[in-house]
Amino acid sequence: MKNNQKTVQKRRQDILEMILARGEVTVGEIARHCNISEMTVRRDLQIMEDRKLIYRTHGGASSMDRINEVERFGENINFCRNCISEYASKYISDGDSIFINGSRTALNMLKYAKNKKVLVHTNNGWAISEKYPAGVSVCLTGGELRGHVMVGEYVMRYLLSIRVDKIFIGCAAVYDDGEFRYDIPTEIGINESMISRTNHKIYVLADHSKFQQRDTHKNLYGSTTYERQIVLITDDKADPSMLEKLRLNGMEIITVPVKLPTK
Repeated sequence: MKNNQKTVQKRRQDILEMILARGEVTVGEIARHCNISEMTVRRDLQIMEDRKLIYRTHGGASSMDRINEVERFGENINFCRNCISEYASKYISDGDSIFINGSRTALNMLKYAKNKKVLVHTNNGWAISEKYPAGVSVCLTGGELRGHVMVGEYVMRYLLSIRVDKIFIGCAAVYDDGEFRYDIPTEIGINESMISRTNHKIYVLADHSKFQQRDTHKNLYGSTTYERQIVLITDDKADPSMLEKLRLNGMEIITVPVKLPTK
């Protein structure tokens, strides 16, 4: 019994060292490495998580350092997005009517539109639960809700009945060839319909994590280019070489200086 307990302790120590070395491993990798069943691995991982040695993930485990790193990354991304939102709000003028799509970053601009009278048209369901300065009026397009985005014929009919001064939209990804990806393909048609209702430049808000090289990422969703002058507002953590490539394709790039908070 004593030898068996020592064997179990050594195995769990080996598993812990494996997780610490790699940062993140799967149940299958641990089972093969230790020559044990996946059921035994899951039992060991549960005990180790209870002791706050590791963090269990879907199908595996991560080191606490890895989880903290991911959390810091998420916090930094949100900080960059807020900086972009605040900077982009400068392009909203008093008396403007604007369109905002399903982008959280674009929607957050409205919090900074103080002392301005702004009429906002949006298919962004998140707008329902937000509070904005007194001068900001929000009109929802209505339509079928996909996640937080309103889509469908009702949205299209609504858009064809209005005109706006400016458009602020986001995207799921920006490819280095100038295309923008959307994870709800029908949102492309909605954006294009809205763009046809204004003569102004199009402002696209995207943080540095959304920039991707076309040859290294398969597009499983929809992507498009817009037949209008694009002003891309991002943060200064974006890859300079990718930004330069987009500039050469005729895109206007604005980089917002961001000083990340230190802990």
